[in-house]
Amino acid sequence: MESFPKIISVDDHTVEPPHVWRDRLPSKYRDSGPRIVRAPLKEMTFIGGKFAPKMGAPGDDGPLADWWVYEELHRPLTRLDTAVGYDRDEVKLEAITYEQMRPGSFSVPDRLADMDVNHVQSALCFPTFPRFCGQTFTEAADRELGLLGVRAYNDWMVEEWCGPEARGRLIPLIIIPLWDAELAAAEVRRNAARGVRAVCFSEIPPNLGLPSIHTDDWDPFLAACDETGTVVAMHIGSSSRMPSTSADAPPAVGSTITFANCCFSMVDWLMSGKFERFPNLKVMYAEGQIGWIPYILERADVVWEENRGWGGVADKVLRPPSELFTEHVYGCFFDDAFGLRNLDAIGVGNVLYETDYPHSDSTWPKSREVGEAQMGHLAPDVVERIVRGNAIELLGLTADGLWAGAPGA
Repeated sequence: MESFPKIISVDDHTVEPPHVWRDRLPSKYRDSGPRIVRAPLKEMTFIGGKFAPKMGAPGDDGPLADWWVYEELHRPLTRLDTAVGYDRDEVKLEAITYEQMRPGSFSVPDRLADMDVNHVQSALCFPTFPRFCGQTFTEAADRELGLLGVRAYNDWMVEEWCGPEARGRLIPLIIIPLWDAELAAAEVRRNAARGVRAVCFSEIPPNLGLPSIHTDDWDPFLAACDETGTVVAMHIGSSSRMPSTSADAPPAVGSTITFANCCFSMVDWLMSGKFERFPNLKVMYAEGQIGWIPYILERADVVWEENRGWGGVADKVLRPPSELFTEHVYGCFFDDAFGLRNLDAIGVGNVLYETDYPHSDSTWPKSREVGEAQMGHLAPDVVERIVRGNAIELLGLTADGLWAGAPGA
């Protein structure tokens, strides 16, 4: 391509620096809130879609790693959290320290420099320690501390990660207290008041022991998103259960079918009636790719047309699901040549680009080259929409593609 647009990535990740909760929680929680401990790795497996690390005691054999410790949770930083800059064959299931990761994973100036290398102008970043929808705090026993932890993360995200140093190039994405929809709604409104337009949510809440979106339980939260124009962002794995086929399936099986949870989730939303009740609601699927979408829309329309009478949706889904998709749903991809060849069946306005920095799947530092190779058959105005235009509209960015709520914007 003669000129490839500057990328707005709607799915990157931040590895939270050690001070996030230490600096923001009340002093009485400093020793019980999330904190970093350096300790040996005793054992770590990732089989059947389940990640299982075991922390050793001081003096034990095993490689040293930095661990997030919070109540009963012990979670190490891993090479899969921050794999960019390493040869693919060097990216293995191993625990690491901050010194062993690329600084752009947790440092704003270094992140901006790595974005420059990758032809990326702006980026929306999902959490690491809180996990993809903040379920770490939902699973904790102390709800008071959990709520403070959620708010502390959001304050750090807005004030520091996306603060003055980022110059509007980092776009805030908040988490919510999933255990209480009213508290979640309040957190959405609190952050919308300072310009935040995206919130993490679970692709399949029942996998977290939470109500499904077919209930009314989430309505206060969804109403807040509808009223404030806050996008509901769902990342693969945000139900704490990656797709797999058996308990002994290697990670490669799950990695191949990561889109499956997005597929199931999208059908849930299309058949829930929520888009009828909340007409301004927008949802996006991060890292789910897009090639699977055309068939699901075709099948959903057939089911709605032929089976809605007994399918339990006739009174709440009043239009074909494909129409609802066009108005409310966005698919995100970083490497999907098949999906781009079938773009007409998805919709130019429903597709967003991402780089997945700094994860093992990331196309960094060649996201531009990948985009040029896979979008070369598309008209320049279509490429512009996919790579940045749709994100600017969805996330309420400035015409230049920067976060509109950034200091000085």
